[in-house]
Amino acid sequence: MSRRTILTSAGIGMTAAGLAACVNTSGTGATGGTGGGGSGDGIVFQNSIQDTAPKAALEQLVADYDGPVTMNSVATEQYRAQLTNYLRSSNPPDVYSWYAGSVSRAYASQGLLLDVAPLWDEGGACSDFSPALRSLSDNGDGTFSFVPTNYYWWSIFYKKSAFATWGITPPETWDEFIALCESLLAQGIIPLANGIGSTPWMASGWFDYLNLRLNGAQYHRELLAGEHAFTDPEVKTVMTEYARLIPFFDPDMASYSNQEATTPLVQDRAAMYLVGAFVTNNVPADMVEDLDFFSVPVIDPSIPTAEEAPTDGFFAASGSSDPEATLDFLSYLAAPEQQQRFIELSGSANLPTSPQVDTSGFSALTQKGIELLNSTEEITQFFNRDSSDALQTTADAALTRFLAQPEDVDAVLTEWQAAAEQVWSS
Repeated sequence: MSRRTILTSAGIGMTAAGLAACVNTSGTGATGGTGGGGSGDGIVFQNSIQDTAPKAALEQLVADYDGPVTMNSVATEQYRAQLTNYLRSSNPPDVYSWYAGSVSRAYASQGLLLDVAPLWDEGGACSDFSPALRSLSDNGDGTFSFVPTNYYWWSIFYKKSAFATWGITPPETWDEFIALCESLLAQGIIPLANGIGSTPWMASGWFDYLNLRLNGAQYHRELLAGEHAFTDPEVKTVMTEYARLIPFFDPDMASYSNQEATTPLVQDRAAMYLVGAFVTNNVPADMVEDLDFFSVPVIDPSIPTAEEAPTDGFFAASGSSDPEATLDFLSYLAAPEQQQRFIELSGSANLPTSPQVDTSGFSALTQKGIELLNSTEEITQFFNRDSSDALQTTADAALTRFLAQPEDVDAVLTEWQAAAEQVWSS
């Protein structure tokens, strides 16, 4: 059975209509890869990237690879739900786009991921990546499960032209931020865009940052690892601050995806949006230079600064039919030439993981993002990346209910803790 038909023929429960795209390529002349192909059938690559420009950029990189690759692009939430099934199938796809950190380690601990240590050894494609990226990709036992190729920052994004029209400037303190939201709301402007409809995980963005600002990165990581309870007083404090923001959110946020939530921002109906730098892919190209950002203001000065910088890249199935060809394709994707081409072709504000990429020509926005991450004391990922996809599901249920019914916070936290305990004990 060909892995090209695995989604419809291997009992995974996907139909042909469930695929956003299927690109069968066999390019030549690429830099940074020697090709190879897997067992005559070539590499099968499952892709979760759906934003138009980054997806097209990745398709171009795959097309230019010197070897046969079948690229299946699947809607992100569908991909998330099916990923374990992909990896556990008897003839799995070889390579997958996904996340670094706890998520990849969880799959590795189940024996589902290929050890990519050769790429981290001296002379390998990842050998000169930073110690932080090495630590993020290391399973702690001498094996590596992840190949990071880009990362990005989260912040509060806004349009410079809109702020100028309204005669406002980015707040420097939390009190100034709250006051700004109150002023905007009084003027009939939505202070905070958000999209928690088909992307309910967006509700975790504010939870993460409030926890980082009130309790610190170490507590945040420990909470997500099950070392604290969601019913703790520290979490209740986070939810109390979160409740202050609810009147400022777009009243239609439960109808929007994270992409659709950019529309009110673009149209100057909403002022600010806590989101990842991927927001640049969802605004008109001629508006990207009008975007700027500021970090979520400090709430407690005694807490070390922390920023979220999710890291993206690739891992591979331990059941790959051709591990050598799979490692070669991963080396190609990790090479500085491909990292630079991906960022340039996609118009992305993402940052490269390879120190060999020349960033001097990157946009002012991206340069500012680099400066932000270089100046912070702590870096975390995102809720699911610092915990697991399973725990993210509990957060989605708890936080979307809380945003709709903040008066039920005690019940929400009790139910959240019970659901989380089931995940941690499984």
